[in-house]
Amino acid sequence: MIGFIEKDIAMVKSNFKLLAVLIVVYAIMGFMNKMDISFILPFMCVMIMISSFSYDHYNQWDAYSISLPNGRKNSVKAKYVTTLLMTLVVSIITTILSFIISYVNTQTINYEQILVTMFGSIFGTLLVLTVMYPIIYKFGVEKARIGIFLLVFGIVILGSIFLRYLDVLPILESLSFLENYLLVILIVIAVMMIGLSYKISERIFLKRLC
Repeated sequence: MIGFIEKDIAMVKSNFKLLAVLIVVYAIMGFMNKMDISFILPFMCVMIMISSFSYDHYNQWDAYSISLPNGRKNSVKAKYVTTLLMTLVVSIITTILSFIISYVNTQTINYEQILVTMFGSIFGTLLVLTVMYPIIYKFGVEKARIGIFLLVFGIVILGSIFLRYLDVLPILESLSFLENYLLVILIVIAVMMIGLSYKISERIFLKRLC
């Protein structure tokens, strides 16, 4: 599987320069108090990795990978592992930058707020990953983009309706006892989401004709 991971990294390597530029640009905007960099950069990792699916299709990689031992399984596994590694590295860089920006702008570092924000950002990024990858494996990148747009649009509308007609305050108050375990709960949910998403993607790819 190492070779598959190296292939994915090599295919998106040209985008690393763009990612580095974005890190610098968003860091400057952070120093100017014009943007919170916590949400943008980890999400960009998923967007960059999605481009690797287009590269695979253009170079007919899928047809080649199925001729290798466990090629289909390793191909799917490498996508998830590479995306997670990139997200982890960028999240660490973003967290360090957030500490620096906080100290430069306020002469203090709000560790708790920054870490909570980063964990929320990582969780949101992983949520996007777990939804998008099975759809891409099923319908391809172009159709998946349309599907994701419709999905996000639908979630926003349903969320707006939900918040408008349902009083969520009593629900949040009843769940307040979980506050001390929130981090553990999010980690468990994230692991379950990734595991389920991976299994779905693997099953789709194993059945797909290349």
